[in-house]
Amino acid sequence: MPEKTDKIREVYQFQDISKYSLRQRFVIRAADLVFYFILNLTGKTLRFEVEGWENFEAIASNGKIPIYTFWHNRIFAGTYFFRNRGITVMSSQSFDGEYIARFIRRFGYGAIRGSSTRGGIAAIIEMIRLMKSGIPMAFSIDGPKGPKYTAKMGACLLAKKTGNPIMPFVVESKKYWEIDSWDKLQIPKPFSKVKVIISEPIYVSKNSDTEMLENKRAELQQSLNELVKRGEYWRKS
Repeated sequence: MPEKTDKIREVYQFQDISKYSLRQRFVIRAADLVFYFILNLTGKTLRFEVEGWENFEAIASNGKIPIYTFWHNRIFAGTYFFRNRGITVMSSQSFDGEYIARFIRRFGYGAIRGSSTRGGIAAIIEMIRLMKSGIPMAFSIDGPKGPKYTAKMGACLLAKKTGNPIMPFVVESKKYWEIDSWDKLQIPKPFSKVKVIISEPIYVSKNSDTEMLENKRAELQQSLNELVKRGEYWRKS
């Protein structure tokens, strides 16, 4: 991790929530702690194995830092596996995003507030600035509201502006509960086997025009789709 300036430290620190009502502040703090407890306790029981770690190592060998990219419904196990690496994510500006930003910070993540629907441009600009300071970034690439398994453009724009590669990965659990949400969120069952599959990095030229960016977005889409198939094959085998 690079040396943290005051501006960088803010990304990893709890933010002031005094603008919320007393009831809302209670909900934010309670949800923060409950989510952290559940994820931390469950994560400690999971049995991880990794495929494609050489793709992760190749990024560092090239003097670059990764743009972690994954589907939103695999966020639970992925958050635990990649904890304490200083990775910064975009967190929604909604009320829910407030307590999500708090509990992921407990796992060593940074959070920038914004989404594809609110504050997204400002958040991308901040991500570019931080990444140029050596901070790795991550995208739940179909979040925060979908459509499910449809890659958005944010990671490609960040890769173009920073020269750092996109690193697609999937986290597949042998056994999990499925939440009735837009993305069918997967919650691994305690003591489940979990496989992390990392694909080859995707580089985006700084000279990419609109068409080239769309081609890279399609490449990312294909990579993540293939990772899901590989993960499902492993789970059913």
